[in-house]
Amino acid sequence: MNRTDTTDTLTFAELAAKAELPGRTIRFYIAKGLLPGPVKAGRGATYGKEHLETLRSIKASQAKGMTLSEVARRLSGESQRQVLPGPTAWWKYPVAEDVTVSVRADVAPWRLKQLRRYLNEMAADLGVKNGENK
Repeated sequence: MNRTDTTDTLTFAELAAKAELPGRTIRFYIAKGLLPGPVKAGRGATYGKEHLETLRSIKASQAKGMTLSEVARRLSGESQRQVLPGPTAWWKYPVAEDVTVSVRADVAPWRLKQLRRYLNEMAADLGVKNGENK
């Protein structure tokens, strides 16, 4: 093992250099929750060897073709069986005989008003093109 990998604390610049990643990538990972924040925050922020190990793990996972979402699930310990999102309710709007539009039931009221206007326009356009509303 390399002596430099056993350092207890690293500055942000040292962490970026050892992980061979740009600083903005590391900040992105922290913002997305893939990497915890610094051990000591503030002007003299420090990072531990677990930060470096996590960054190397993320890089290795991505090299194997994993997406960041998959990496996040793996890092959180979530199993593959738990990746299915919870159920959501949907409203279905038939706008033509062969066209139905689904809208999530938890859509904001202002958005629903917009959608209904567009759906009415779409239904009218489809009806005219199909010869139903001449």
